[in-house]
Amino acid sequence: MQPLLKRITILSTQIDAAFERLAIADKQTVIAGLVEELATSEIWNNPTDAQEKSKRLASLSSMVEPWVTLQAQVRDIAELITMNDDSLQKEFEGQVTALEQEFDVRRKELLLNGEFDDHNVILRLSAGVGGTDAQDWTEMLERMYIRFAEKHDMTSSIVERSTGEEAGIKSSVIEISGPFAYGKLKSEHGVHRLVRLSPFNSDNLRQTSFALVEVLPQIDVPDEVAIDDKDLKIDVYRAGGHGGQSVNTTDSAVRVTHIPTGIVVAIQNERSQLQNRETAMKILRSKLAQLKLEQHAADVSELRAGESANWGSQIRNYVLHPYTMVKDTRTKHEDRDTQGVLDGKLDGFIEAYLEHQQTAEA
Repeated sequence: MQPLLKRITILSTQIDAAFERLAIADKQTVIAGLVEELATSEIWNNPTDAQEKSKRLASLSSMVEPWVTLQAQVRDIAELITMNDDSLQKEFEGQVTALEQEFDVRRKELLLNGEFDDHNVILRLSAGVGGTDAQDWTEMLERMYIRFAEKHDMTSSIVERSTGEEAGIKSSVIEISGPFAYGKLKSEHGVHRLVRLSPFNSDNLRQTSFALVEVLPQIDVPDEVAIDDKDLKIDVYRAGGHGGQSVNTTDSAVRVTHIPTGIVVAIQNERSQLQNRETAMKILRSKLAQLKLEQHAADVSELRAGESANWGSQIRNYVLHPYTMVKDTRTKHEDRDTQGVLDGKLDGFIEAYLEHQQTAEA
């Protein structure tokens, strides 16, 4: 029984180390606080705040519970192995192997130890050079990320969307909620390049299109990224484009400018000016958090002017003609199953990026 006891002891030690690295105890404290808050009737006087806290509780719980369950199972089996003789080794062997395999799946989360990696994520997609093809490409990326969320039991919602005149979209803002959503999708931050035979060209010529994907950690708690009111310029105006009754007849659209960095966020999807302002502020905080990570700044006041993502060079090429391949320019990871990738099969690219990032930091 000794070899089996040694294996389960090593596994227990690894799980304890993972608890510390992922700050599970701190997250459990936050969960307990949120449960207590949500149990009071007063919190529902502000439904928006209550809903945000409910979402945060669900997100944190989905991260913590699998680790707590795994730790409890390992402790239980360790106790049984200690109490029983060698005649039960075969029975325990399968259980220990299963727990080791579960830990191997979970240990990938140890790469997700950045400041905001455990947050939900906001994706901002913008069509670049390529006209209608670029707008169609941006819509393909929107679908890819929504499919990725579905495959990983995450929830996604489109916050803002601007459609193209002929096809596709000019821009889209998507919120994705789930365990380590930002940590997993931060690998997508940058310019994505598509090469294919254009379906919008009468001669069916090869076309290169570009789209910018900004990946922002969703900041639900304003204190995480404090913004001075004097640094903000807020404009309200009449919403444009398609909309329901009253959408285009009131000054409900909101544009928020962060003066020190020049970042501008405009939202007009909701009928309520207040809702549009809250959404714009959430996205602005998220953009500032991303910029803070990129500039290694300790505080928002230290940020320099500039966009958090630029059109300098592409991070990934998607080639559909004359051959099929998706290749990341940073990690060199590639996948010839282009349709699978466009259907949300991004795990290989994500893991390669996290390992590449860890090596670069070592």
